[in-house]
Amino acid sequence: MAQKSYWLDKPGNVKKLLTGLYLVCGCLLLSDAIYHRHTILTVENWFGFYGIYGFVACVILVLAATQIRKLVARPEHYYERKDDR
Repeated sequence: MAQKSYWLDKPGNVKKLLTGLYLVCGCLLLSDAIYHRHTILTVENWFGFYGIYGFVACVILVLAATQIRKLVARPEHYYERKDDR
């Protein structure tokens, strides 16, 4: 039986998708130069501030989650009964 092929299985489609994503990100970053914002803090006027802020916040969130996982993780066989082995 032949395995079904999906559109992201082709490397050319993945490359097109990534190129489109990079173009959208670049256009949004360039639009930051012409879009006027009414800001409260002066740091908000820096070019690309919200993109950098979002990236740093995401990285901190992932790093914090890996540390929290160590506190709340259960042992590998936590849900197995002793007589199931």
